[in-house]
This record gives sequence, C-alpha cells and structure tokens, in this order.
Amino acid sequence: MQRRSTQGVVFVHACPKALCQHVEWSLERVIGAPVSLTWAEQPATHGSFRAEVSWTGSAGTGSKLVAALKQWPMLRFEVTEEPSQGSDGERMSYVPGHGVFRTPMSANGDLMITEQQLRHLAATATSVEAFRHGVDDLLGAAWDDDLEAHRHAGDGAPPTWLHQVV
Repeated sequence: MQRRSTQGVVFVHACPKALCQHVEWSLERVIGAPVSLTWAEQPATHGSFRAEVSWTGSAGTGSKLVAALKQWPMLRFEVTEEPSQGSDGERMSYVPGHGVFRTPMSANGDLMITEQQLRHLAATATSVEAFRHGVDDLLGAAWDDDLEAHRHAGDGAPPTWLHQVV
C-alpha cells in the first residue's frame, strides 16, 4: 500500500524559553528525524519565543504534531496540513484556556463550515446575534482573536523544513 504524503507548517507562536528544547524533541518524536528550530523573541508575549517550521509526512501527521505540542498548556501554536489524496486540509490551533480548535481547510486556506453545521446553527439560534456568535464559534474566532498579535510578530521569519522519515 502506498503512503499518502502531505505537507504543512507548525507555527509555535509563544513558548517559554525553558520549553524550546522540549518542543524540538516533541517534533522529533513525531517526525522521526532531528529538529533544530530557529527561535526568535516573541514581542507579543514577554519572555516567550516563536518559531515556525514546514514539514512533510504522511496524512495525519498534523494531528500527531498537535497531540505532541498540547502537552504544554502554556504554548500558543497552530499546525496546518495540506490536502492530500483522500484527505481534506486542516488547521489546528491551540490557545491556553481554550484548548484545540480544529477545522477543515480548503486548498486556498479558507476554513470550511459544513452544510449540517449551518443547518443546525440556523435551527437552534434564537436571534440574529446568536447566529453571528455561532458562526464565530464555527470559525474559531476566539482562537484567532488571541493569536492575531502573535502571528504578526512572525512576519518575515525564515522558514525551516522538516521531513518525516518513512
């Protein structure tokens, strides 16, 4: 059986200095190869550092990366996985106090809401404002609101690549 291959990006938006090496070790365990990230100070969260790394691996690797990183509840991070044969793309975000937000992602990076999710929301929303709030929940607005300042701090950062050993 041929393995489905895909790629994605891990954005560690905020990590305490003491955990930087542990984050690299966690990524190594999932990828199966040595990882050395380029860490930069994160101006949006005093005393934190940020790094981003592109990865290639089998479909489902993004979920494994999230499971490895969420072991430290003080991290802020996002993991994307590109679509592959038989699998939609995904974006997974983690914010302290909110946990993981996971949603399908289209080829151009838009988040996808299903027909059934919209039908359920339309049937249960008690007002226009409740509907708007429900759409925000489906789109992960609470995660985006928290992460937005951290995302801009990484503009212009150099990319790093990880390749999964298969």
